[in-house]
Amino acid sequence: MQVSYRLNANELDNSFLESLKAAFQNKEMEIVVYESDETAFLLQNPANRKRLLTAVENIQNRNNLVELNWDNIS
Repeated sequence: MQVSYRLNANELDNSFLESLKAAFQNKEMEIVVYESDETAFLLQNPANRKRLLTAVENIQNRNNLVELNWDNIS
């Protein structure tokens, strides 16, 4: 069985460990930890990549921006 968990290091607690123990009861398991780069993950998908790069270009060129007035936000 293979299970993938995606979480912040601050979310690691005893209940997480207990859930691992319950899922892999009496079985040997391997734990691999690596830092996740959300941007790299999103850039893997061609549609997401195009959308993100277009958004970056819009910001750099100050196109299609929405400006908010914090005084008018309730």
